[in-house]
Amino acid sequence: MRRKQHKTIQKWVLAIFAIGVLVGFGFSASAGLTTVEDRGLESEISQLSGQASPQEELLYRNQPKARAPEPATMALFGGGFLGMLAGFVQSVYRVAKRIFDICSALVGLILLAPVMLLAALAVKLTSKGPIIYNQVRVGKDGELFDIYKFRTMRADAEKNTGAVWATKNDSRITPIGKFLRKSRIDELPQLVNVLRGEMSLIGPRPERPQFVDEFTQVIPDYSKRLAVKPGITGLAQVWHRYDENIADVRKKVKYDLLYIKKMCLWADFNIVLRTFRVVLTGEGAK
Repeated sequence: MRRKQHKTIQKWVLAIFAIGVLVGFGFSASAGLTTVEDRGLESEISQLSGQASPQEELLYRNQPKARAPEPATMALFGGGFLGMLAGFVQSVYRVAKRIFDICSALVGLILLAPVMLLAALAVKLTSKGPIIYNQVRVGKDGELFDIYKFRTMRADAEKNTGAVWATKNDSRITPIGKFLRKSRIDELPQLVNVLRGEMSLIGPRPERPQFVDEFTQVIPDYSKRLAVKPGITGLAQVWHRYDENIADVRKKVKYDLLYIKKMCLWADFNIVLRTFRVVLTGEGAK
């Protein structure tokens, strides 16, 4: 009898603990990017799209300089036992996000294989040079890795210039490259980077070491982007445009920090949906 009671108590404890975890995720989602129509997020995105308000400036000025902003769960639960629970929820989120990344990358590589094959043929037949373009980028915690993309520029694009920004009407971009960039098809090979654990499906876009060094010197919060894995798409990519000047980079960083601060699986799911919408309709990022 006692053994049965003991097992029953164990089941109830586990059930309560599981409910606590789910509630933690629920709070994280409700405090985070639950949906693009969410009032709080909509307000913050509106501020980022226009002029920065004093509240927005205060939000980023007060964030700790030594490390990246924490997910919403940590801010909600505080310290003690609830803080430990929040830490556990955060760990579960990281594991769940990795599982989500692996599954999404595998499914994407299988379903999008015909599209990638056509893109590869188009690149090969319309310009000289390799089909896949690999480049060193800065990942989580400053780790360097090779990113993969379909080549969209001439093979000698940086022969005489070195590392320079690619602009919307960049003359170095090939005709087929313009289409691949606009449709985001050029980013599909990065699903391999996701499988290798160098990138996530959702996160701040990775930059080249030269640009990271440059931006870190002029944008105080820029290095906080390196606290998480870079992504194929992200909040900045669906609400912002291509960077053409340092002001664009500053605004993109604010989108990235907003995502890092409020990241949760529901946010990731909504960003994926928004990405499809941007690709299919041309809305959002230009």
